[in-house]
Amino acid sequence: MANDGSGTVNLTVNLSASRAKVASIMLLDSVNGYKVPTKQTIQKEMDEIVAYLKKSKGISNVKKKVDFDNYIVSLSFAFEQVSNINNINQSVLKKLKINAVNNSSYSYNLASSTFQRNYTHTKEAVIQYNKLKPAVKNVFKEATYTSIYRFEKPVVSSTNPLAKVSKSKKAILLNTGILGLINGKTNISNQIILSK
Repeated sequence: MANDGSGTVNLTVNLSASRAKVASIMLLDSVNGYKVPTKQTIQKEMDEIVAYLKKSKGISNVKKKVDFDNYIVSLSFAFEQVSNINNINQSVLKKLKINAVNNSSYSYNLASSTFQRNYTHTKEAVIQYNKLKPAVKNVFKEATYTSIYRFEKPVVSSTNPLAKVSKSKKAILLNTGILGLINGKTNISNQIILSK
C-alpha cells in the first residue's frame, strides 16, 4: 500500500503442492458428488471476474493468470483507496456462485497512518463446513490462509499476535490454518500503525 492509501491486491490460490492429485481430479466429471469444473469453465469464470472488477469503482489494472500445469490461479488489481476493496471478495464469491458471508472490512486513516482489517467470524462457515462429506473435509486439514501486507512506510505496531513484521519493517505476514478460521478459533483482524 502506498502512503496515500492506494495500492494493489494480489490474490492467489496455489494448489501446486497437490498438483498430481488435482490433475487426476480434473480428468473426472465429479468427485464425492461435486461437479469438477473443466479448464474452459475455470477460464470463463476468471474472465467474468476480471470483467466485473474492471467495472468496479476505484479498481483498475486488473490482471489474471491461470496456470494449469502447476494449478495456480492469480488475480491482481490496483485500488485508489482501501475502501474500494471492501465487498470485492464478497462480490467475486457471489459471481462464482459460492455462498459466503462478508466478514472482513478494510480501512486506512491517512492522518494517523493506521491500516485496519476487521474480521468477524460467522457461524455460517461452520454450518457449511459441517455439511461437507468427510472426504471433502479432509482437504481443509492441510489448507492454509496467508496474507501479506506491504507498505511504503515502516510498521510501528501490529495488534494481531499471529502477524510477523518483516526485517525491513515494511511488510506483515499472517499465516494460519483454514480450519481455525472456519471454526472461529483464529482471528485475522489487525490494526497496523505505520510511521508518520
